[in-house]
Amino acid sequence: MTAGVHFDRLVRLQASLRRKKIDALLVSQPHNRRYLSGYTAPDHGIQETSGFLLIPGDGEPYLLTDSRFTLQAEEEAPLFQVVIYKKGLLPLLERLQKTIGFQTLAFESDYFLYSSFRRLTDLCTKKGWTLRSERDLIEQMRMIKDEHELRLLRQSTACNEKVFQSVYSTIEPGMTEREVALALDVTMREMGAEGPSFDTIVAFGTNAAKPHAVPTDRKLQVNDLVLIDMGLVYKGYCSDMTRTFVIGTPDQIYLDRHRLVRRAMLAGMQAVRAGVTGAEVDRAARRVLIDAGYGTVFGHGLGHGIGIAVHEEPRLSPRWRRKLKAGMVVTVEPGLYLPEWGGIRLENVVIVTRDGGEILNRDTTGLDV
Repeated sequence: MTAGVHFDRLVRLQASLRRKKIDALLVSQPHNRRYLSGYTAPDHGIQETSGFLLIPGDGEPYLLTDSRFTLQAEEEAPLFQVVIYKKGLLPLLERLQKTIGFQTLAFESDYFLYSSFRRLTDLCTKKGWTLRSERDLIEQMRMIKDEHELRLLRQSTACNEKVFQSVYSTIEPGMTEREVALALDVTMREMGAEGPSFDTIVAFGTNAAKPHAVPTDRKLQVNDLVLIDMGLVYKGYCSDMTRTFVIGTPDQIYLDRHRLVRRAMLAGMQAVRAGVTGAEVDRAARRVLIDAGYGTVFGHGLGHGIGIAVHEEPRLSPRWRRKLKAGMVVTVEPGLYLPEWGGIRLENVVIVTRDGGEILNRDTTGLDV
């Protein structure tokens, strides 16, 4: 990604900080760090950070990290002055305040340890600074994708489908869920992905009744249904796709239920357009399942935003009353889950446009049953 993309994002964020009368923002959320700077180092949990961004309302931004990440930070974030903290974050903030001169410091309340908040509060009180809790400042920017991001999302989806087809052709009775999941994860990296965008889901038979099934040593039997929910990260952007199919000859019950879920997915995708709410799109797909008597076995929302994170705003759910806007990207993934039988979920990624939705997926495995 070019430095110009990150420069534009910084300009927009700094303008927002000035409107909100925030002198500086401390960014701790890893996806937000990457979105603004290009710095890709992940956190090993919220308690073990690989760094912070300190972004003033005006002037040069800073990337604060420790010696493990110095070279990576300097290589990946050329627009940021990289500063190493040797004695921890707070002494460095105290030193940088003398350079920046901030009096109002904001932090990301959705990704900040309470213990860190208490220590930061104590420092601000001691120094007479105002500490402000902020949320969704950067997430709101991330919801609308620019053309560069849309191009990467198309490429990520295409790579994901290529991986799926490569492994799909090798699936046969006797393989375990773990073996299929491992093959998918390995193939992702072989085909140029950074890795999976979430833990790959492979579920056979009744295991598919668990929406977030964890692959086990269960072996595939002839005529078992197979649910695969997979995604990868390609140049920083995520894909997400679910396919359900049968290895062998599907019976009529499976065919009827699969066709029903497909109709629900189509109804949801056809409802996607700028100006409708996430709840309205969810309702369009959910009504298909409700009318067929399966409303109670579809418990999750219809979909979610996707971009630099695999799960982000907006949401397609009964609770999302905000309107979709052109440039948002969402998944559409209805399903039905019956513990004594199994489950079916189908998922595509859709770009919201002014007059409809652009479906990114080209794979039709199992969609024409």
